[in-house]
Amino acid sequence: MNTVLVIEDEQQTRNIFVKCLTFEGFKAYGASNGSEGIQLAQKCHPDLVVCDIMMPDMDGYSVLSTLRRSPLTAAIPLIFLTAKVTMADLRRGMELGADDYLTKPCTVEQFLSAITSRLKRHAEIATAIQSQSKFGIEDDATATQSPDSIEEKTIFPDCPKLARVFQFIENHYCDSINLSDVAKEVGYSPAYLTNLVQEETGLTIKRWIIERRMAQARLYLKTSEQPIRQIAAQVGYNDSSYFTRQFRQFHGVSPQAWRQESWTE
Repeated sequence: MNTVLVIEDEQQTRNIFVKCLTFEGFKAYGASNGSEGIQLAQKCHPDLVVCDIMMPDMDGYSVLSTLRRSPLTAAIPLIFLTAKVTMADLRRGMELGADDYLTKPCTVEQFLSAITSRLKRHAEIATAIQSQSKFGIEDDATATQSPDSIEEKTIFPDCPKLARVFQFIENHYCDSINLSDVAKEVGYSPAYLTNLVQEETGLTIKRWIIERRMAQARLYLKTSEQPIRQIAAQVGYNDSSYFTRQFRQFHGVSPQAWRQESWTE
């Protein structure tokens, strides 16, 4: 049974969240302010904390900062509750180590979905660490991969925070994926993930998906004689005309022209 701590100064909101968590099979605790929440977190060691940002005694940022400084609570996932999220709020939360944001008012379904996603993600990370990391094993295996395969994987930066994001894109770039698909896979809200990726790489999720598709398209154009329509379909484009337009935007020439230039090099 997972334990969730809700730190929320509004009694009605806190009671609703605690009751719905209990009903769904969680062990739930409620705290009416930041100081009480920190004490409960240190005593009960919850699997996840949901914390309001605006509270009278100490705000959510101070709560998170305190939890992250203690070895007993540093690794506990935390979701912020806030009535309004600005870019500055997101950046400050990310810098302190927040895992997600929920904007109030939110539905019970949204509340439970965010908690379930974060707990699932946290469990996956723990499992990966115990098995000496899924990504570390894959790195060791690259020696047996083809040069082309290794080349295409290098388009993604070495960023541990986004390893699962890039792995999902790598595995599904040829499918019709978008920001929501990636966010759901890694257990973040689309807004939080957008800002996290922008902060870490300077690009958006959509741009990384396109970058990966373009890299594979270039490989096919350079090493095969497949028709453009077939290449477009293989890298995730149902509409070959749209693929051609996007390729031209990225490279300044059409796919066919790029192919001819690469063959004459």
